[in-house]
Amino acid sequence: MTAEKLTSILDSLLSLPAETEVVEFKRAERNFDDRDLGQYFSALSNEANLKEKDCAWLIFGIENKSHEVVGSQYKNSRPALDAIKKKIADQTTGRHTFVEIYELLYRNGKRVVMFQIPPAPQGIPIAFQDHYYGRDGESLQGLAIEKIERIRYQVKLKDWSAGIIENASLEDLDPAAIAKARELYTKAHEEKTDEIASWDDITFLNKARITIRGKITNTAIVLLGKEESEHLISPAVAKIKWILRGQDNIERDYMIVSCPFVLAVDRIYNKIRNLKYRYINPEHKTLFPEEIDTYEPYVIREALNNAIAHQDYTLGGQINVVEYDDKLVFSNKGSFIPGNIERVLISDAPEEQYRNQFLATAMVGLKMVDTIGSGIRKMYYYQRQRLFPLPDYDLSNNRVEVTITGKILDMNYANILAQNTDLSLLDIELLNRLQLGKTLSDEEITRLRNKHLIEGRKPKVYIAKHIAQKVGQKIEYSGHKGLGNKRCEEFLLTALRDHKSLSRKEIDELLWPLLPDLLNEKQKKDKITNMLIKLRKLEKISNKSKGPNSDWFIN
Repeated sequence: MTAEKLTSILDSLLSLPAETEVVEFKRAERNFDDRDLGQYFSALSNEANLKEKDCAWLIFGIENKSHEVVGSQYKNSRPALDAIKKKIADQTTGRHTFVEIYELLYRNGKRVVMFQIPPAPQGIPIAFQDHYYGRDGESLQGLAIEKIERIRYQVKLKDWSAGIIENASLEDLDPAAIAKARELYTKAHEEKTDEIASWDDITFLNKARITIRGKITNTAIVLLGKEESEHLISPAVAKIKWILRGQDNIERDYMIVSCPFVLAVDRIYNKIRNLKYRYINPEHKTLFPEEIDTYEPYVIREALNNAIAHQDYTLGGQINVVEYDDKLVFSNKGSFIPGNIERVLISDAPEEQYRNQFLATAMVGLKMVDTIGSGIRKMYYYQRQRLFPLPDYDLSNNRVEVTITGKILDMNYANILAQNTDLSLLDIELLNRLQLGKTLSDEEITRLRNKHLIEGRKPKVYIAKHIAQKVGQKIEYSGHKGLGNKRCEEFLLTALRDHKSLSRKEIDELLWPLLPDLLNEKQKKDKITNMLIKLRKLEKISNKSKGPNSDWFIN
């Protein structure tokens, strides 16, 4: 957005007689608490949804009452502003974050920071750190239950999958797909086998909740429609694209299938190369390799069928399945209704709402999917039993992308799973994210620390001592932890007694291997500097010059 456009927007906001539910001014001349920022983000996003606004604005560098432009030095660099976007995303529902954070040099030469906040998606109130926030005029407060329900009810009012296609008929459905659906439905309801066999097609489709009183729904076309019937749901798209990529990430092969999806899932499944994988399973305590399929068939089908059930068809995108040598990546359009994976893993109950309630109900009836919670948890259990990385969910950019890895990435992580069978799914998920090098929130680190699963300080955390010893990571643990400060000081004093004097460069070389390997180069240098300053203040050592060539002596 240009400076002229931003100035025009700011002028219009400054002309308001007072703040509103979707506009907030803050002086924030230097700093602003990250937690407060997240709460305002949640509140303004939810209120923008309820007020049907394109966006909300939080603006730093403005006096709240007088609207005087006083300027702000908050996060006075582009990388710092980009980092706060990610930090907020990591702690909000569906990784919802700012549209953009703009820096504007206003007419009086003062720097203003303008946070453009998107409205909460239809049907999904936005939480920050698992709490919903809202506004009452200028006041920040918890989002009222009535407002939460108003947002959630938006989805119930607009279930695209239950929409009736007036100009469609039974002729637009594929007979082979109807037969397949009958087979699946009968298998799921074996006690009614004879009764189901007696139903004509319309009766069956009504009973299976695919049609409504004999009328063709969007669900019916997606699951059972002929390929040439796809246009009936336009501008929605009913397509799945399978792509095979080589190690060089170059596309080696691809296939695009359209409806009926009840048949398309088998075509996609048969394209995936589910080869044998051989590995030594530490859980079985044997030197003989175990041979299994690279992917558990249930996991492939559940991931694909979940994408079908929860795709936001109103966005007009296709479902993608990308196959690599050692992983599968499934993606569909639309935000993740539960908000985050942790909520699914913790909850024992199915979700109260779905984006495509009618479609999801039909697919559950055909046993194409489990309920969203139980299906995802079962996928996690299968990966955990194999000691493979857990399904990795990316919920950014208004889409759901899940990566299924078909091998052990880190034997240390596999050992942890093998030796700690009592870990909860949530704990395993957090350790899995550590394995993948992903950032954990303060609350997640606290959870693992309270269970004595990790040590170290953020951002450099590592597996706790008792687990490391149990799974044979003693050397790695000691490398992460390093020697304590006191032992490093004693080692330095002994070296100075032996050699009479050491330069700063020699001291760095002496102590470097003894410091925790999780520290970067600057952190190690700072640690040694602090140690030297401490010993000098205690009058145990002294120096005659500064810099890398300075000489240090024992007193």
